[in-house]
Amino acid sequence: MQGNSTSTVLGRRLGGELTRLRTAAGLTQTHAAKVLTGSTTKVAKMEGGWVPMRDPDIRALCELYGLSDPAAVGGLLELARVDRERRKAKGWWNEFPNLGDMQEYVALENAATSIRTWQLCLVPGLLQTPGYARALAMGNSTKGHPDRGETLVATRIARQRRLSEEPILDLWAVVHESALRHRVGGPAVMREQLKRLEEAAQQPNITIQILPFEAGEHLGMGGAFNIISFAEPGAMDVVYTETAFGQLWVEGGDEAAQHQELFEKIARDALAESESRSFIEALRGDVSNGGF
Repeated sequence: MQGNSTSTVLGRRLGGELTRLRTAAGLTQTHAAKVLTGSTTKVAKMEGGWVPMRDPDIRALCELYGLSDPAAVGGLLELARVDRERRKAKGWWNEFPNLGDMQEYVALENAATSIRTWQLCLVPGLLQTPGYARALAMGNSTKGHPDRGETLVATRIARQRRLSEEPILDLWAVVHESALRHRVGGPAVMREQLKRLEEAAQQPNITIQILPFEAGEHLGMGGAFNIISFAEPGAMDVVYTETAFGQLWVEGGDEAAQHQELFEKIARDALAESESRSFIEALRGDVSNGGF
């Protein structure tokens, strides 16, 4: 994130179109900043969708870039208007001031229509139980900061409403067996977590596949990632990767397409849905019998 601003789907779409027009005109951000009587930082924030755009700025840029078609200019102005209105409507996540860098991800997730997630070591956040999420929060970066830990747990559970409330989110999760065998929170927590996965797999909007150890080496060993998709026409998929030191974002382009292809290949190597449900059920039985 940049300051207190938030990059929105519509804002990035508008910014992407302005970037395309500027590039086609052979101009730089410095040229754009001059006509706006602003800085290149302002232009960069506009093109990245980080700030709401004023109609006079859009008209000035369209004139600079040689876009004179009234319908095309009007389309950009309408996009900016809708984006401004959406920014005014604060999301539920604004009630959690300790989210930090996660606020942008939660906002994107809330606007998404579908998410594809590959998880190597952890159960996907949208499928975690409170006990599992709390064990992770208290054992990692929030240690010594219980308030932040509880904020993360509450937020994670609130996010899961998208899986059962309109507009319902489609979730396709491919999870490595190692994520299910880590003793996060101990046997009781893991039994509850595995039961939650069994139940979630029955929902029509949720697909869960397990990639077992016996699959051997696989293409997903490089790390976990999420592919976030949106309903808005022209909206590009966003690839999100969380590391120990921050977040990585990719929007559209070849790299996003490569992640989509990678996800499909991992899914092909994973167990089918019915086999995955049986696998989870058997593993939960192992936990109950002390053989975990």
